[in-house]
Amino acid sequence: MKIMIRRSPEGLSIYVPKKDLEEPIVESEYETLWGGWIKVANGWVLDLPEMASDTPLPITINAKKRGENGDDS
Repeated sequence: MKIMIRRSPEGLSIYVPKKDLEEPIVESEYETLWGGWIKVANGWVLDLPEMASDTPLPITINAKKRGENGDDS
């Protein structure tokens, strides 16, 4: 799914245009975000693509949503 990741005074958040949904990122596998998973406040876990650690924000990317139990279904 296409998401936008941006930085705000409260921290990092995602915006999903097709759902008109904005949620804060509450946890991430890696401090640099890229190549790992992130968890957002609504409980979604998204896998992010590999990118350079200094990739500027905001950025629109394709992320893969994991299944309810955390696997790739």
